[in-house]
Amino acid sequence: MANVTVYSTDTCPHCVAVKEYLSQKNIPYTEKNVQKDVNARKELMSMGHMGVPVIVIDGEEVVGFDRAKLDELLNL
Repeated sequence: MANVTVYSTDTCPHCVAVKEYLSQKNIPYTEKNVQKDVNARKELMSMGHMGVPVIVIDGEEVVGFDRAKLDELLNL
């Protein structure tokens, strides 16, 4: 099973779509809300990102809701 982390905010519609998609596919993930969690925000910025969603799958970063890339990395 892949190790999946979703960096998100409460107000991001693409973040909601990513989380719904992963849930529909029964893919467990860890959510890091950069709006509420200062450490998560620092982590995201240290990776060179300012926007969300950023999905990290086994160390590979996907910026935005790129369904094809998610499916590829998750072997769906």
